[in-house]
Order: sequence, then C-alpha cells, then structure tokens
Amino acid sequence: MRLAFNRSLVAAASAAVLFSMSGFAEPAQDASAYAQVLASPDRLVADRARDEGRKAAETLAFAQVEPGQKIADMIIGGGYFTRLFAAAVGDAGSVVAWQPAEFIAFQASYGESLTTVDEAHENVTAIRSPIGAPDFPQGLDLVFTAQNYHDLHLAPFPDDTAAKVNAAVFAALKPGGLYVIVDHSAQPGAGLGVADSLHRIDIADVRREVEAAGFVLDAQSDILARPADPRTANVFDAGIRGQTDQFMLRFRKPA
Repeated sequence: MRLAFNRSLVAAASAAVLFSMSGFAEPAQDASAYAQVLASPDRLVADRARDEGRKAAETLAFAQVEPGQKIADMIIGGGYFTRLFAAAVGDAGSVVAWQPAEFIAFQASYGESLTTVDEAHENVTAIRSPIGAPDFPQGLDLVFTAQNYHDLHLAPFPDDTAAKVNAAVFAALKPGGLYVIVDHSAQPGAGLGVADSLHRIDIADVRREVEAAGFVLDAQSDILARPADPRTANVFDAGIRGQTDQFMLRFRKPA
C-alpha cells in the first residue's frame, strides 16, 4: 500500500512541475493520492470535518508532501496541519511544530495545542522559541505556515521579524526545499498595517519579503480563492470568518 502511495505522489509532483513552469499550479488533479492520509484512523473527527473547507488533500499535493519527509509547521495554531503532516509523513518522517513563545504567553491554548500534538504523535517534536528566532532543525524538506505569516507583522513585534523568520527558514531547509505560505488576502497595495488591523496581507508583500531572503517563487494556487470576499474586513468578523479569500504560494530554496 505504501508503494502505491509513493508512486501516486511521484506522478503528482511531476504534474505540478509542469504547472510551476508558468508560475502557477493546480494540484487538485492529484489530490486523490492523499486519500489514505485523510482517512487515517489516527486523525481527529473534528479535523476530518474541516478537510473540505481547508482543501486538505489539494494543499498536501501543492506542498508536495511525501512519506519520510522532515517538515516544520510554522506557528501551528490549533495544530490541524501538524496532525495532518504527521499522518502524511508516517513513521519514517518527522514534523516539527513551532509555536512562538509570545503566542503562548498571550493565550494559554496555544501552549496547550503544542503540548497535545507533541504527546499524541511520536513523529512530532514541539519547539517554543521567540518569534524572531525560530529554533528549526537543519535539513528540512518543507516549512509550511497557514494563515499566520501576517502575524510576523503584528504591532508588538519588531519591524525585522519577518526578515529574521524568513532567514531562519532558508537556513533550515535543505537545497531544493520548499517554503509554502497560505494566508488571508488583503487588497493590492493595502500596506503591512492591515496585518494588525485586519489579519490579512498583500500577496505582493509576501513575495517581496520571501524572495529577498533568497527564495525563488516555484508556484502559486487559487484553490482557496473566494472572489466574493472584498478583502476589507477583519478575518474574525462574523460576516466573513471562514470564508476569506486566501492565497497559496510555494517557494523553493535554490539547489
């Protein structure tokens, strides 16, 4: 069964390369390769209920996740993707779950989520460190963050926080490794201030910052796009929560 799964993932990765050549990817065609992961009996029922809305299989395909990989889930929130990656990489792989110390100090549930994923999965290791100094191990295949990159620009943090985090990600990834960012879209030219006021970020700002760290844009996807979102409301507002327009970017560390 594992052999068949690996073959499916190789085919998925090959298709993604073709789309990457134009700067875009459409992973939905290959999402079926991850059916076994989504159906894993180790996953929470609550997580499975969120799979469709979060495009779980398509996201795994876009991030080119494979068994045996070393992945870092950056700013894990409640741990949804940490648990998904733990199922996807299997016993031969590993997942580092990072929650910034400042987040844990601000809200106890962030620390509780980190402890829970660490204790529930043998292939998950929890790390806590200041937001400007993520303590990632070296040789990672993938660093992934969902709906949290904008947090690097929250008002309490120094202006160079994003630059420091991106540099740490670059150093931790192996040559050819991937950095995948999913976040809530802001209007073009909105400025970094909306990260604090709306919890959104302009895709152009993300590209500028990440490419400045040495990464190359490998692909982007619109699988989480919601054109009806005017991108002017706070993502926690009742009228838009759970229905925000989101972008997905995949960067590669040059080999």
